[in-house]
Amino acid sequence: MENTREIYWNVGHGVTPLMYLLAFAAMGYVVWSFWKRFSIWKRGRALNRFDHFWKRLFRLIGIDAGQVLVARTAPGKLHAIWFWAFAILFIGTLIVMAQADLLQPLFGIVIMKGTFYLWYSLVLDVAGVLALLALLGLGLRRFIMQPKGLETGVEDWLVHALLAGIILSGYLIEGLRMAATELGANEALAAWSPVGRLVAGGFAFATPRGLGIVHVLLWWFHFALVLGFIVSLPSSKLKHILTTGANAFFAPLEPKGTIDTINLEDEGITQYGAARVSDLTWKDIFDADACTKCARCQDACPAYSTGKSLSPMKVVADLGAAALKGAETTVCDAVGSEALWSCTTCRACQEACPAGVEQVNKIIAMRRNLALMEGDFPDEGSRKAAENLEVNGNPFGLAFASRGEWATGLPVIDATGKEAFDILYFAGCYASFDARNRRVARAFVESCAAAGVRVGILGSAEKCCGEPIRKLGNEYLYQALAAGNVEAIKASGATKIVTTCPHCFNTLARDYRDLGLELPVEHHATFLSTLIDSGRLPFKRADFECSYHDSCYIGRYMDIYKEPRKALTALGGRVREMKAHHADSFCCGGGGGRIVAEEKLGTRISVARADMAAATGAPLLVTNCPFCLTMLEDGVKTGGHEGHIQTQDLAELVAARLGLAPQQG
Repeated sequence: MENTREIYWNVGHGVTPLMYLLAFAAMGYVVWSFWKRFSIWKRGRALNRFDHFWKRLFRLIGIDAGQVLVARTAPGKLHAIWFWAFAILFIGTLIVMAQADLLQPLFGIVIMKGTFYLWYSLVLDVAGVLALLALLGLGLRRFIMQPKGLETGVEDWLVHALLAGIILSGYLIEGLRMAATELGANEALAAWSPVGRLVAGGFAFATPRGLGIVHVLLWWFHFALVLGFIVSLPSSKLKHILTTGANAFFAPLEPKGTIDTINLEDEGITQYGAARVSDLTWKDIFDADACTKCARCQDACPAYSTGKSLSPMKVVADLGAAALKGAETTVCDAVGSEALWSCTTCRACQEACPAGVEQVNKIIAMRRNLALMEGDFPDEGSRKAAENLEVNGNPFGLAFASRGEWATGLPVIDATGKEAFDILYFAGCYASFDARNRRVARAFVESCAAAGVRVGILGSAEKCCGEPIRKLGNEYLYQALAAGNVEAIKASGATKIVTTCPHCFNTLARDYRDLGLELPVEHHATFLSTLIDSGRLPFKRADFECSYHDSCYIGRYMDIYKEPRKALTALGGRVREMKAHHADSFCCGGGGGRIVAEEKLGTRISVARADMAAATGAPLLVTNCPFCLTMLEDGVKTGGHEGHIQTQDLAELVAARLGLAPQQG
């Protein structure tokens, strides 16, 4: 007896016209519904996310098929198992349709027979079990464990019931067919469908006529559930099956954290930033449909975790709700200014998001409206910092002429002169004016001198890179500061820039390219690591234990994780990782311009991070960012860890191993 089975057993091929009519009607409804959604997405302004089509398509296939963004957590792995199993079941259905309605009637080709059919039966049988187990695990998490922040409603119950019903009814149909055609008659074939065989055993008592009646009824019930699945795609959470996949296609191709540079000389621009739905891009609105409301972004958000009014998930949902109301709906009011100003732009939300939603640039767009159109600031401290930047080129209000005084007595070269130098050190505001961070700058310069690297500085010709005020939405002031820096850097003849500030690093390396600066820029963590590897630094290794804080702006923004740890290990360090590290690192609280604003809502982000460092038991907390150093030292003191944890920059550790005495700022 050949290993095969009769397709459309008991229901007959006569059902196919009605079956396809209903299926195409359901799919037509889906197309019509998404076409209606398209009119809502169009309420946003134009944005080209169809360029480099094939690159985008292959990325979509890789991300979607591989579940790359999803399977990074335990629940995500369950979802990935569900996706793969359901995909196999869907492919199995397509194979049946292809043979029954195309290959066999038109060409006489039968593929579901012999060895292929045996393995087909086994694979689909196992896939169904895996799908059910994954669905059960996801259901237990959502309905029983109920993680904080994961919104659950009637729709979630219905979706889980629908999916479970499709698979369970499929097993019942298979079991009824096998009970009538294989049970006792072809046990060798039945063994290749172990779950179907088990279900068939439950119907062993039934008469052939009874099996046939129940089979037909269940077949139509199963088909009705499938139709229900199709028509629910546009209006339920299941729409993410289509929209999240599309978001992988629409994801930006630019480097992470890229912000559009406004042409301030364009007299045709009457609105800066996003005030209304029509000021957002269509992708900003589309993201609300792609969002799965899994709460991963919310869980990762340091502002939300410390009691601020910001939830990245809610921001996306609020913008989606605003878009439904109309193109002229105000978006800043929909989200709330407190939520907007609470963001540290750390990108933890986007790194965690399995749907490719872009939260940060939405917030910056709305901040631009608040800052440039409404003259709004988070508080008086940030307003004063903006005034100081405008007058003195630094947020502290200190005389710009004193900017280079930190380097007094150090072997630095005036880059505004004629003398040659190897690297231009862009010190930044904190290294120039803050006493604690001046010690970092001095340690870096002396370490470079020990390696024979000639360091040039701009001194009073250097201004704030403009990053903090840009992230607070003031693009005008940012570009004014940046233009002065670009001019000074070009005039210096520099061929390479190194900075100890990740915010300067990102801004000079990426954002300044829009303003005409094309020089290579490197962060001091990788620069020092290279000097160590090359043997140019004659340091003495000494064992120590430390925790290491991944600054958001060299970690998530630039994917630099290995080099700082490698340098610490070379110096003799054993890194005890904090609870949140690498791409999952927890922000210090100083990003997004928050370094110049008072943290009044909830608890301090810096204290939460200091607590994580204390939990490792390491006596030393190492970072490589002046904002992080400032915030974490405050977190250590405020959190009650003073005397138990010391904070240092990587440059200070290198200088210490070189035998250089700590330099006071």
